[in-house]
Parts: sequence; structure tokens; C-alpha cells
Amino acid sequence: MKSSSKFFTALISFLFVFSFSTSAQIQEAPERSTGEGPFERLIIRGVMLVDGTGSPPMGPVDVVVEDNKIASIQTVGYPGLPINEERRPEADANDKVIEARGMYLLPGFFDMHAHTGGSAQGTPAEYVYKLWLAHGITSVREPGSFNGMDWTLRQKERSKNNEIAAPRIHSYIGFGMNNDGSITSPEEARDWVQMIDDKGADGIKFFGAPRPIYAAAIDEANKRGLGTMTHHAQTRVVYNNALESARLGLTSITHWYGIPESMFTDQVIQDYPLDYNYNNEQHRFEEAGKLWKQAAKPYSNKWNSVMNEMLKLDITLNPTFTIYEASRDLSAQRRAEWHEKYTLPSLWEFYKPSKKSHGSYWLNWGTEQEVAWKENFRLWMEFVNEFKNRGGRVTLGSDAGYIYKLYGFGYIQEMELFREAGFHPLEIFQSASLKAAEVLGVDDKLGTIEEGKLADMVIVDANPLANLKVLYGTGAIQVNDENKPVRVGGIKYTIKDGIVYDAKALLEDVAEMVEQSKQEKDYEITQPGLDY
Repeated sequence: MKSSSKFFTALISFLFVFSFSTSAQIQEAPERSTGEGPFERLIIRGVMLVDGTGSPPMGPVDVVVEDNKIASIQTVGYPGLPINEERRPEADANDKVIEARGMYLLPGFFDMHAHTGGSAQGTPAEYVYKLWLAHGITSVREPGSFNGMDWTLRQKERSKNNEIAAPRIHSYIGFGMNNDGSITSPEEARDWVQMIDDKGADGIKFFGAPRPIYAAAIDEANKRGLGTMTHHAQTRVVYNNALESARLGLTSITHWYGIPESMFTDQVIQDYPLDYNYNNEQHRFEEAGKLWKQAAKPYSNKWNSVMNEMLKLDITLNPTFTIYEASRDLSAQRRAEWHEKYTLPSLWEFYKPSKKSHGSYWLNWGTEQEVAWKENFRLWMEFVNEFKNRGGRVTLGSDAGYIYKLYGFGYIQEMELFREAGFHPLEIFQSASLKAAEVLGVDDKLGTIEEGKLADMVIVDANPLANLKVLYGTGAIQVNDENKPVRVGGIKYTIKDGIVYDAKALLEDVAEMVEQSKQEKDYEITQPGLDY
């Protein structure tokens, strides 16, 4: 066992470096210099409320926040009629008032797979945090802490105290991180879990582990109230697929690896080509695109039995559809309109085709690979949507910073992909808020807009249910009465801890960072292999 465990620990160390290339710490966020508040009293007037519970929109309402807690939600009118001024809460000169007639109010979003980036991407924390906040993300689950456990826990504390402009950070530490040596026994696994708990971690990110060690770590985490999530790496999934992890007490699955393997009927191992090499990113992602087709057919006995047992075990799915979207349409994601203005040169360099950068697997990507991935998506989305329909918990995560996915923007793309999968927009917003809050154990304070909860909220000046694209920082395109294309929407305000952030001002800060970097490096974003 010890020999096997040492090999596995070495393998995981390799995965940390090779797959993510973020072992060095990035620049911490500076002291907060943006955002107004918190206020003793904040009033949002005349807004349409989408409360995150799954209830339909209602309005116009006035929402009163006192000392960062939602004090009252008051209906003040009806569609097409003047506001009933007698029903409005009174405001005095010291109150902050936001006139929001015609706008929509939603609970703050949770990105449940949100890396801050790393040295390979060259993304300062301020850049990432402002992109998140500008897209309504008020809480993140940071999986793996690839900038170092102490670094992440420090940012978590600074965000909690609102010393920096950043979402709330829930730190899930990569299994084995900060350990003096290899974890070679269940006892050592339990000691490690105790150590990260004492330091203030919120959970653990696994890639897999030998079963006795994996089981002990999950068990100890559950005893201590720590969350657990696993990316079932292909290097270890044959020993613990997603269903087996759920049986051990794992609380959430990120991505989707391990689920198809749970539903194999005439094989045990993925049908790898005989020249496959996991270190070859083209091999890794191309073959993953064929995996769902190797599993049991939708609604077959095996498919149903796996899903129903996972539901019974109350495991949560965090699919991160968006991080694989380029696999089925590379040019669309590479040409996304926000790259030119908001993607740092260092991040664009990281995205480019490469034989060593994680997720830059465009070594020989073409029609056949994209067609396979489209089928992969269809089967994957069918499973996730039906899991939700049968009462399962599904949350949103972006895993941005890789594969042409930009922080914040990728999260809204995830919403659009949930819609494609069959989720109603109200189900999407519920997954983005309440369901995520339940996973993190904060649903008594966050996740919905209800009296007594904290004031993490999003205000958008267009209807996001009718068109999710209005949540992008670039807004949505419409043609006005003069037959000219115009942009509508874009989040107007993100409120975190009662502090009101101007989302468009945050994006301007990001655009200035990008422009400054371009000037310093004499850099222009071009397409791979072309001069333009």
C-alpha cells in the first residue's frame, strides 16, 4: 500500500503542475478602492424581484436593507399602474436609494468552480475578482487552491473583511497540499483533514486517491463539516468512479468524469486508443469527447439505477459545461467578442495551442472531434437535466482561465448552456444561488432574497429570464427604432455584503489593465497561426 500511495502522491503532484501550471502565487488584490457602503440603510425602489427560491418574478417592489440584512420586501404597485407612494418605505437623507424601476433584482451568483488563476495565466487577483463581481458573482468555491493554501485563506479573510473588492471565497484545498510528506495511510489522511480544518479551510478538492485513504479523508471531512468535491481524473477513476465516491460520502462531483464510467455495461475501463498518452492534451480531451457514448443509453436500467442511487445518496453535480464548449465549436469560443477588450495578453498566450499548457489541446482539432463532442454534450446534458428533474441538486461552475474561457463571461455562458440542457431560467437562477448556498452550508444567510438574509444581490437593467445574454458585461444586441444596433443590459450593480459595486465601472478597470498590459508588451491579440 505505501509504495502505491507514494506513486499516487507523486502522480497528483505532477497533475498539480502539469494540468494547471499554477504552482507559483499570483499578485494579491490591492486594498479596496471601489464600491459604496455598506450603508446603515439601503433602499432599492420599484424593482422586479427574482428571489432565487424558484418563485416567479414579482414587482414592482421596494427592498430595504439595514446593516447588510434584508429588512423588508414591499409590493408597491402593479404592472402598467403608477407606483403607490403610500406603500413605499420612507427614506431620509442618510439612506442610500437606488431607483430601479424597470430593472430586475436577483440573489448574488455562486461560481462553484472558480480558480483565481496562476502564474502561467499571468492574472492578478484584482483582475479576476473584478470580472467576477462585474458578472454578479458574489461567492466562489475556489477548488484546489493552486496558488497555495495560505495564499487562498488569506484572500478569503481579506474578502470577508471587505478589505478587497472580491466575492466571498470558500476555499477547497487540494488533497495533500501543504503536507510534509506523502499521505500513505488512512491515519495520515485524517491528520491532514484535521490540519486544514484547523487552518480555516472550507473543504477538499480531490482528483482521486487509493480507496482506504480516500474513504478516510472523506469520512473525516464529513465528521468535521467540511465539503468534498472530486474531479475524477482518468488516471484514477477506474478505482473510484462517481457512484463509488458517492457511496463513500462524497458531497459533490465537479465536471462529469466518473459518471459515464459508473454506467459502463460491457467494459470496465474507458476505450482508450492503444497509442493514448494522458500527458498528451489532444489525447486527453479528444477521447473524453467519446466517453458518454460508451455508457449505458439514457433511461436504460443501468442508467436509471445509477442516477437513482446517486439521488438517494444526495450528491451534488457541478457540471461546468462551459469549460468544454470550445471542444464542440473552437472558432466561436476563440473569437468571443470580449477577448479583445478584456483578455490579458498573458492569458491569451496561455490559451494558444500548446503541447504543454493544460487545456490548450488544439494540436490537431477539427470537424470529427467537434462532432463527437456535440454528441457527448447531448448525452451529458440529458443526464444532468433529468437528475435535476428527479430532485437532484445541480450548481453552476465555470472553471474559467482555461480553454478560451474568461472569468465572469464564462459563468454567464454556463447559464446559457444550462438553458440548452433544458433548465428553465428560474431553475438556472435557483442553481446559481440557493442550490449552491445549500452545498456550502450558508443557505440560512445567502442564496435567496428573503427578509433576514444578507444583502448579496444583483441588479440588471433588462429581463434576464427573456434573454440571459443581458447578463454579459458586453450586454445583448438589439436594433432600436432608428434601425441601429444597440447594446442593452449588462449588470448594473453587484451588491456584496451590502456594498454596492458599479459593474460597468469594474469592467472599465479591467479594460484599463488589459490596455496597459498591451501597451507595455506592444501586444495585439491575433489568431493562432495567422498575422491578424
